[in-house]
This record gives sequence, structure tokens and C-alpha cells, in this order.
Amino acid sequence: MKILIVEDEKKLSGFMEKGLKQAGYLTVICHDGSTALQKAAEEDFDLILLDLMLPGLNGFEVLKNLRAFNILSPVIIVSALSDTKRVVEGLDLGAVDYIKKPFEWEELLARIRTIQRIASKTNSNKITVDDLQIDIASRKVTRGTKEIALTSKEFTLLHYLARHANQVISKNQLLENAWEISFDPESNIVEVYMHQLRKKIDKGFDTPLIKTIIGAGYMLKGNKTTTP
Repeated sequence: MKILIVEDEKKLSGFMEKGLKQAGYLTVICHDGSTALQKAAEEDFDLILLDLMLPGLNGFEVLKNLRAFNILSPVIIVSALSDTKRVVEGLDLGAVDYIKKPFEWEELLARIRTIQRIASKTNSNKITVDDLQIDIASRKVTRGTKEIALTSKEFTLLHYLARHANQVISKNQLLENAWEISFDPESNIVEVYMHQLRKKIDKGFDTPLIKTIIGAGYMLKGNKTTTP
């Protein structure tokens, strides 16, 4: 699960990032509303933790723009503004939950787990591209009758390509959505992992599914279906 933390208090955002990483989540931090909106438009986030009192665009304005741009990542507001009017306004603008500062850490984690459970019921559990099947819940991958063993990172890459099957995915998109640390633009880490993934997914099959689009990126190409 990849979480965007939008919090201008750097000490608090650092505390949240550390705790979320320890709980097994990927995190990205933004300290102002405008940057947060840009990040949410550029990357896929499973959850946004949003403060309201932000420099630039405030949290309410960020919420309005997220929905206007059809960015559907669930949002939990985390704010010291705790009066009923603000809570109602935030929920009416599309937030799925509202946590008042100061908050108990275990409560925040419990609210996040609730969002995960809801998402697991509404999202597809299996993605099929031609004869390649990805079971998201069990992390099992098969092609035809062959079960394919993938590392955690290889599975993350394949899952992202499958979610965006038949779309060109750039190297930067893969870096942003499969890794949470920055790499030198000249790094060949994506190429290395994609080479390994291609060997596992395509080797021994008549039709290769992973395509390299020269100068643009990669594509998982085939007839895509999803099932609950």
C-alpha cells in the first residue's frame, strides 16, 4: 500500500513516515497543498493522509481539486481543526475519514487497515492478461499451467504493469511506483529488473507479453480481464 502524507509540520510528517514504513507501507511526503496535488496527479496512491492547514492550497482546496481531476485515492483528513463544521465539510468534500490531532498512533493504523479492507472488497482480486493470471491477494502468478515464482519487487512491477495493461509505462513511472527512494536518472535498476521479469514471464512462451517501447518505456500487452 502506497500512502501520500501531506503534512507541513516536518517533525510530525517524519514521525508518521517512520511509523508507516515500520508497518510495511510505502510513503511519500509533501509539505504543501500544491505539491501534494501534483504528486497525486502523477503517481498512484492507495491512500492520502491530508492535513488541512497547509501553505499554498489548504486541505479543503486540495480535496476539491482531487475530485475535480477525478483522482480517486481515498483521503483521511488528519487535522487539529476538530469542530463539527470542519469535519462535516471535509467528509462532504469526499474524505473517507477524519482524525483529530493529537491522535493515537494505533488508532491511525487501525483506520488505515479499515481502508485496506474496504479496498480489498471493491477492487479486483485477479488480473488476467491473455494467459497470464495475477492473484493479488495470494501474490500467485501463473502463465498457462506454469506457476511463476517472483520476488516481492518483481511482483510489484508486474502488478503495476498489469493494472495499466496496454498502456506505455515510462521508466520514471516504474521508479515512482515500485520504489520509494530516488535513483540517479542514469541508474539501470529498472532495466535489470525488467530483464529478470521478462525472462520469467515470457521465456518458453510463443507470444511475449512484456514489450519494450524504444524511447518511451514498457507495456504489458494483451487482452485484459479482472475478476473479484
